[in-house]
Amino acid sequence: MKKYDKLTFISHSDTCRGPMAEALMQGKLLLEDIIIDSRGMIVLFPEPVNQKAEEVLKQHGLTMEGHEAAPLTKDDFDNRTLMLTMEAGEKEKILEEYGDLAKNVYTVMEYCGKEGDIFNPIGKDIPEYGKCFMILNEVIDKLAEVIKEEEKDDSSWV
Repeated sequence: MKKYDKLTFISHSDTCRGPMAEALMQGKLLLEDIIIDSRGMIVLFPEPVNQKAEEVLKQHGLTMEGHEAAPLTKDDFDNRTLMLTMEAGEKEKILEEYGDLAKNVYTVMEYCGKEGDIFNPIGKDIPEYGKCFMILNEVIDKLAEVIKEEEKDDSSWV
């Protein structure tokens, strides 16, 4: 039995790291269906994925074409949604702003048993976006393993 119905990646603007993580995670085979999306901490209007991020995704056979940045709201939180931020500062800000509503909030690295943040390549050259993608790819592989293990562990109790 799955622990979560939904997984939301949270990044600064929902135009780079969050959508890249979403695209990577959608390609993973999980035991149970889970809705995967992304949200931004600061989204003033719906923007597409950053062009450099989209270029890197396409180089790896992925795309987030058609994605529009969406802001994080109180309606995004519930007991069955896993919220994964790219940075510890984003996690702290969510916990501060949303208080008791903020359930199941972790950094993506923390949830995978690792330390550190996923760096933001915005404003840098394409190779930096590529580095960010490769880090995310490794972390998302680990995240998929963690979620699969949780699903197996939960199903053994049924």
